[in-house]
Amino acid sequence: MARLLIVHHTPSPTLQAMFEAAVSGARTDEVGGVDVLIRPALTAAAADVLQADGYLLGTPANIGYMSGALKHFFDGIYYPCLEATRRRPYGLYVHGGTDTGGAVRAVESITTGLQWRAVRPPVCVTGSPGKQDLEACWELGALLAAEVAG
Repeated sequence: MARLLIVHHTPSPTLQAMFEAAVSGARTDEVGGVDVLIRPALTAAAADVLQADGYLLGTPANIGYMSGALKHFFDGIYYPCLEATRRRPYGLYVHGGTDTGGAVRAVESITTGLQWRAVRPPVCVTGSPGKQDLEACWELGALLAAEVAG
Protein backbone atom coordinates (compact mmCIF):
# COMPACT_ATOMS: atom_id res chain seq x y z
CA MET A 1 0.00 0.00 0.00
CA ALA A 2 1.24 3.49 -0.83
CA ARG A 3 2.10 5.72 2.11
CA LEU A 4 1.77 9.49 2.52
CA LEU A 5 3.69 11.00 5.43
CA ILE A 6 2.33 14.22 6.92
CA VAL A 7 4.96 16.09 8.92
CA HIS A 8 3.64 19.16 10.70
CA HIS A 9 4.26 21.73 13.39
CA THR A 10 0.86 22.90 14.57
CA PRO A 11 1.16 25.36 17.48
CA SER A 12 -1.96 27.47 16.79
CA PRO A 13 -5.68 27.08 16.14
CA THR A 14 -5.14 28.50 12.65
CA LEU A 15 -2.57 25.86 11.77
CA GLN A 16 -4.77 23.21 13.38
CA ALA A 17 -7.57 24.13 10.97
CA MET A 18 -5.18 23.96 8.00
CA PHE A 19 -3.75 20.65 9.23
CA GLU A 20 -7.20 19.11 9.69
CA ALA A 21 -8.25 20.19 6.19
CA ALA A 22 -5.08 18.71 4.65
CA VAL A 23 -5.51 15.42 6.54
CA SER A 24 -9.15 15.23 5.49
CA GLY A 25 -8.13 15.67 1.86
CA ALA A 26 -5.40 13.05 2.16
CA ARG A 27 -7.91 10.59 3.61
CA THR A 28 -10.68 11.30 1.11
CA ASP A 29 -12.69 8.32 -0.08
CA GLU A 30 -12.02 9.49 -3.65
CA VAL A 31 -8.46 8.13 -3.37
CA GLY A 32 -7.98 4.59 -2.16
CA GLY A 33 -4.97 2.48 -1.33
CA VAL A 34 -3.08 5.13 0.63
CA ASP A 35 -1.96 4.81 4.22
CA VAL A 36 -1.70 8.28 5.78
CA LEU A 37 0.94 8.48 8.49
CA ILE A 38 0.96 11.62 10.65
CA ARG A 39 4.01 12.72 12.61
CA PRO A 40 4.71 15.94 14.49
CA ALA A 41 7.89 17.50 13.13
CA LEU A 42 9.76 16.96 16.40
CA THR A 43 9.14 13.20 16.36
CA ALA A 44 9.26 12.38 12.63
CA ALA A 45 12.36 10.37 11.77
CA ALA A 46 14.32 9.15 8.78
CA ALA A 47 12.63 5.74 9.01
CA ASP A 48 9.23 7.44 8.52
CA VAL A 49 10.52 9.28 5.46
CA LEU A 50 12.15 6.22 3.92
CA GLN A 51 8.94 4.20 4.29
CA ALA A 52 6.76 6.87 2.65
CA ASP A 53 6.07 7.51 -1.02
CA GLY A 54 5.30 11.21 -0.64
CA TYR A 55 5.27 13.99 1.93
CA LEU A 56 2.95 16.74 3.10
CA LEU A 57 4.68 19.39 5.19
CA GLY A 58 3.01 22.01 7.38
CA THR A 59 4.69 24.85 9.24
CA PRO A 60 4.17 28.32 10.62
CA ALA A 61 6.32 31.14 9.30
CA ASN A 62 8.34 32.23 12.33
CA ILE A 63 10.43 35.38 12.04
CA GLY A 64 10.74 34.89 8.29
CA TYR A 65 11.65 31.20 8.45
CA MET A 66 10.06 27.76 8.82
CA SER A 67 9.46 26.59 12.37
CA GLY A 68 12.42 25.31 14.34
CA ALA A 69 10.55 22.01 14.64
CA LEU A 70 10.40 21.53 10.86
CA LYS A 71 14.06 22.56 10.54
CA HIS A 72 14.89 19.95 13.20
CA PHE A 73 13.02 17.36 11.10
CA PHE A 74 15.05 18.25 8.01
CA ASP A 75 18.31 18.22 9.97
CA GLY A 76 17.61 14.67 11.11
CA ILE A 77 16.51 13.21 7.78
CA TYR A 78 18.55 15.05 5.17
CA TYR A 79 21.60 12.82 4.75
CA PRO A 80 19.97 9.49 5.70
CA CYS A 81 17.24 10.10 3.07
CA LEU A 82 19.15 12.03 0.41
CA GLU A 83 19.72 9.22 -2.08
CA ALA A 84 16.68 7.04 -1.44
CA THR A 85 13.93 9.69 -1.67
CA ARG A 86 14.86 11.57 -4.84
CA ARG A 87 11.97 12.60 -7.08
CA ARG A 88 9.33 11.78 -4.48
CA PRO A 89 6.36 14.17 -4.44
CA TYR A 90 5.75 16.66 -1.69
CA GLY A 91 3.44 19.52 -0.83
CA LEU A 92 3.65 22.39 1.64
CA TYR A 93 1.24 24.57 3.57
CA VAL A 94 2.43 27.59 5.57
CA HIS A 95 0.72 30.07 7.86
CA GLY A 96 2.15 33.45 8.79
CA GLY A 97 0.92 36.54 10.56
CA THR A 98 2.00 38.86 7.76
CA ASP A 99 4.34 36.95 5.43
CA THR A 100 5.23 33.39 4.45
CA GLY A 101 7.92 34.01 1.83
CA GLY A 102 10.97 33.26 3.97
CA ALA A 103 9.51 30.00 5.26
CA VAL A 104 8.60 28.88 1.75
CA ARG A 105 12.07 29.74 0.41
CA ALA A 106 13.73 27.83 3.25
CA VAL A 107 11.64 24.68 2.72
CA GLU A 108 12.06 24.87 -1.06
CA SER A 109 15.82 25.20 -0.66
CA ILE A 110 16.00 22.01 1.39
CA THR A 111 13.55 20.05 -0.77
CA THR A 112 15.53 21.11 -3.85
CA GLY A 113 18.63 19.64 -2.23
CA LEU A 114 16.72 16.44 -1.50
CA GLN A 115 15.46 16.53 -5.11
CA TRP A 116 11.87 16.15 -3.98
CA ARG A 117 9.25 17.19 -6.52
CA ALA A 118 6.58 19.76 -5.61
CA VAL A 119 3.15 18.65 -6.84
CA ARG A 120 1.83 22.23 -6.76
CA PRO A 121 2.79 25.63 -5.37
CA PRO A 122 2.59 25.89 -1.57
CA VAL A 123 -0.64 26.86 0.15
CA CYS A 124 0.29 30.11 1.90
CA VAL A 125 -2.07 31.83 4.32
CA THR A 126 -1.60 35.04 6.26
CA GLY A 127 -4.08 35.95 8.94
CA SER A 128 -7.13 33.81 9.54
CA PRO A 129 -7.73 31.16 6.88
CA GLY A 130 -10.90 31.57 4.88
CA LYS A 131 -13.00 28.88 3.28
CA GLN A 132 -10.90 28.98 0.08
CA ASP A 133 -7.68 28.59 2.08
CA LEU A 134 -8.99 25.51 3.87
CA GLU A 135 -10.27 24.10 0.58
CA ALA A 136 -6.77 24.60 -0.88
CA CYS A 137 -5.30 22.63 2.05
CA TRP A 138 -7.87 19.87 1.47
CA GLU A 139 -7.03 19.81 -2.24
CA LEU A 140 -3.31 19.62 -1.46
CA GLY A 141 -3.86 16.58 0.76
CA ALA A 142 -6.06 14.90 -1.86
CA LEU A 143 -3.61 15.68 -4.68
CA LEU A 144 -0.69 14.17 -2.77
CA ALA A 145 -2.71 11.08 -1.86
CA ALA A 146 -3.62 10.61 -5.52
CA GLU A 147 0.01 11.13 -6.54
CA VAL A 148 1.37 8.47 -4.19
CA ALA A 149 -1.47 6.09 -5.05
CA GLY A 150 -0.25 6.22 -8.65
